[in-house]
Amino acid sequence: MPTIKTIEDLLGKARAAQLAAEQSSMTPTPTGVAPSGRLRRPLRGILFDVYGTLLISRAGDISLARQTLPASGQFRTLLSRYDITEDPEQILTRYVAAVTQDHAAARRAGVDWPEIHVETIWAKVIGTVSRMTAMRFALEFELLANPVCLMPHLTAMLSACRHAGLMLGIISNAQFYTPLLLRWLTGTSLQGLGFSPELLFYSYAMGRAKPSEILYAAAVRALAQRHIPPSAVLYVGNDVAKDILPAATAGFQTALFAGDARSLRLDGRDPASLPAPADLVVTDLRGLSEKVQAATGNNAQAKKGFSR
Repeated sequence: MPTIKTIEDLLGKARAAQLAAEQSSMTPTPTGVAPSGRLRRPLRGILFDVYGTLLISRAGDISLARQTLPASGQFRTLLSRYDITEDPEQILTRYVAAVTQDHAAARRAGVDWPEIHVETIWAKVIGTVSRMTAMRFALEFELLANPVCLMPHLTAMLSACRHAGLMLGIISNAQFYTPLLLRWLTGTSLQGLGFSPELLFYSYAMGRAKPSEILYAAAVRALAQRHIPPSAVLYVGNDVAKDILPAATAGFQTALFAGDARSLRLDGRDPASLPAPADLVVTDLRGLSEKVQAATGNNAQAKKGFSR
């Protein structure tokens, strides 16, 4: 199978362009939460969640999209593109059942928070032996069930962090298409955006989903190779239970991203109790940039980046 580095590699340029034209823009839904808290110096790196933090996610969470039936007309059109005549409701029922069975088998093997390989699941459900076909179908289904677009100020925030000399990484529930979508939407590779390849921890690649401590522990070990303690690294996510609590347990500073009501998960907490259990609450990525600037000192390089 050819190497897949972009959406165009997977779908072809014509289909990728068609899907890009069909994607509708979204804006964050206000949460009513006020920014609060502060970071501790020194700050040497930032790790991010993807869905609901770097990307606006209509479903709010990648896992919720697995149980969401796209608009029936659109889904039927997708099925017909792959010569599938079965009823869409039956397809989705079989898909959810396959995910449930995969999770159950992983738990019996001792995995605390199992994660699937979505293309393997879809291959079983739609009856294909072609991994490429399953990957194409999985991506197109995801774009119907859980459309995404860039969170406002994303690229400016990443540029500012890069110019401040911060290590950047990701710890996120994700599938093979997640990094492809980030590149597709930004027009830049993850490395070009400033992310370090050794600090990318995706649930599908590790076989475990957040809030498994294994993802966070892997990040701690990778940072230790660069002599960076977790206390000098910020983890930013939109879910208290999956992001903030396990990141804090691993020793990271934490920022709850409360920028979109679709994806904000407070785990039953009263907003008035914030920022606890996080160190910081931010409601947009520009506000995150300002807090990070304050924690990186006043060196000229940081000022240059944050003023852009």
